[in-house]
Amino acid sequence: MFCENELKKKNLPPIRPDLTVDWETRRAEIADLLQRELFGYRPAEPEEVTFDVTPDPRPDFESAADTFRITANTKLAGGKSFSFPFYAAIPKGKNCLPFFVHINFRNNVPDEYMPTMDMMERGFAVFSFGYEDVTSDDLDFTDKFAGILYGGRERTGADCGKIPMWSWAASRVMDFCATLDCLDLSKSAVIGHSRLGKTALYTGMLDTRFQFVISNESGFAGAALSRNRADRENGKTFCSARFCVEHHTQWFAPNYAKYADHEEEMPYDQHFLVAASAPRYVYVGSADGDIWSDPMSEYLSCCAAGEIYEQLGRRGFAHPDRYPEPEEAFQEGSVGYHLRRGEHFLAPADWQRYMDFIEKAPPLKE
Repeated sequence: MFCENELKKKNLPPIRPDLTVDWETRRAEIADLLQRELFGYRPAEPEEVTFDVTPDPRPDFESAADTFRITANTKLAGGKSFSFPFYAAIPKGKNCLPFFVHINFRNNVPDEYMPTMDMMERGFAVFSFGYEDVTSDDLDFTDKFAGILYGGRERTGADCGKIPMWSWAASRVMDFCATLDCLDLSKSAVIGHSRLGKTALYTGMLDTRFQFVISNESGFAGAALSRNRADRENGKTFCSARFCVEHHTQWFAPNYAKYADHEEEMPYDQHFLVAASAPRYVYVGSADGDIWSDPMSEYLSCCAAGEIYEQLGRRGFAHPDRYPEPEEAFQEGSVGYHLRRGEHFLAPADWQRYMDFIEKAPPLKE
């Protein structure tokens, strides 16, 4: 009853108020709602995508992995085009590989947020791109892909922010992954940290090819619930819609601004976003020192989203009826969660938890 009572305090809107409406219909409604009111509508799929693949040897793990630099070349409507690079590390001599599409802050391989050798040792491939190779993380909507989409015009209404653009790029990486015989598409994961954790959740909502959707410390407007965010210990507040609107306008649709100081009026909360990948797997990673992301609200979001999986006949969020302790992980259901000890970071320990979850999860039945 503890977690149930904590959720009642949030006064959350129900994810699925009418059980007579099938889940895929409701899921499509949620995807439309979150695009219209929060992130904006994702750019249209390209008319064509091709790939240029170049070997890219890395001395650090040359004996363990084949590494490549790949350029995605997209043909867009109206005769426009856009290209961006991404990078692959694939364990040598193995097949049926689980793999990550990592929406990263940098295009480094390895990277401080991506312990590539750890993945190679466990038999995971990884495909990563630096998000600013797609478009800059600022208010400049003339940069790269943003400039192609908007051509200098001002955004209005449900026009997409930059999170949908980074998400669009993640799906282009998945286009490439789908051509490789060495990969196990039933063990495909999209992952991101912080703002890119929000991007991973958004991507999982819209691209059902990803069987695992992983949010690392995505916080406010990501996995963490937005309503009633008073700090339980010292009365301070966490992040807010107003902070996002004033400091990170570029991530969101202009429509989101109306919820600044009015989170309780949103027709959704972030448990909608966590549940939007169901029946596919979703995992939320938190850190106890990352107070700004509000790890307990991320945890409660998992509690709320787990109900949808139960309605679909799957095990939802298997967790104790209390808040988590540092270094606890709950991985027995379709919704996974862990609370790492530490600060706002995508750590090697996080990756180990995610690989554990993917390895033990049974493939989804068609």
